[in-house]
Amino acid sequence: MGSFNTSFEDAFILVGFSDWPQLEPILFVFILIFYSLTLFGNTIIIALSWLDLRLHTPMYFFLSHLSLLDLCFTTSTVPQLLINLCGVDRTITRGGCVAQLFIYLALGSTECVLLVVMAFDRYAAVCRPLHYMAIMHPRLCQTLAVASWGAGFVNSLIQTGLAMAMPLCGHQLNHFFCEMPVFLKLACADTEGTEAKMFVARVIIVAVPVALILGSYVHIARAVLRVKSMAGRRKAFGTCGCHLLVVFLFYGSAIYTYLQSIHSYSESEGKFVALFYTIITPILNPLIYTLRNKDVKGALWKVLWRGRDSG
Repeated sequence: MGSFNTSFEDAFILVGFSDWPQLEPILFVFILIFYSLTLFGNTIIIALSWLDLRLHTPMYFFLSHLSLLDLCFTTSTVPQLLINLCGVDRTITRGGCVAQLFIYLALGSTECVLLVVMAFDRYAAVCRPLHYMAIMHPRLCQTLAVASWGAGFVNSLIQTGLAMAMPLCGHQLNHFFCEMPVFLKLACADTEGTEAKMFVARVIIVAVPVALILGSYVHIARAVLRVKSMAGRRKAFGTCGCHLLVVFLFYGSAIYTYLQSIHSYSESEGKFVALFYTIITPILNPLIYTLRNKDVKGALWKVLWRGRDSG
């Protein structure tokens, strides 16, 4: 095949799940339901974090940012996937593909950094309870949130720029959106040098945060085990356990996708792993953080009763 030129008028074909046509109607219904629940659940968390004064704390400030990320993260891919599953149009322009790649990487990278910030917040709350509000003051929280978004977009800019500098051959992507590993498989030239640079960037944005989070939770576990009250232990482990579950789900799929060689990456398996972290994880976050959280449930009931009384 000849070299794929750089015109934004060119288009890619997203193969999606067309290899399993009998599966597409089932996936469409499943994904549409989960996408709707994701929009609803994360919007509720953002609204409650703003409306209820009891949730004006660092933990819920960062949780509202996580919900906003999940909303944008899943919306960057799911509408395109639903159109793809209908079989109406499986193409995406080159410009649209680059934009999707950049936005998706930026939001995913931002979440990687934000989860570290949330782990630091839990460390301060559990290990430095008397100084917690002095440490996590509003200005620091705002700075950490801005830094998370900034780091994510800078990482995406670097990786997208490296990918766009490579000559591409062909126009068929064996995926349901423009994901980096599949995109790199279209490269005509030797990508070893570019892959090495990207791998370093991925280690910094994925592996380093995992190490920092695990380190913070080692200190948290030690502090919790020194608590004499069983109720206090359960509360601390419950709150931190929710965060660790989110970390495990998100980073597990990210490590599988981005910390392996392009040559060993399986496109078929990659599509189903991508379904997990673009569809399942964003809906699990509001459930994990709210099902056992009395503050959020209390704020929700308060808003509902207020609306009922006003009606």
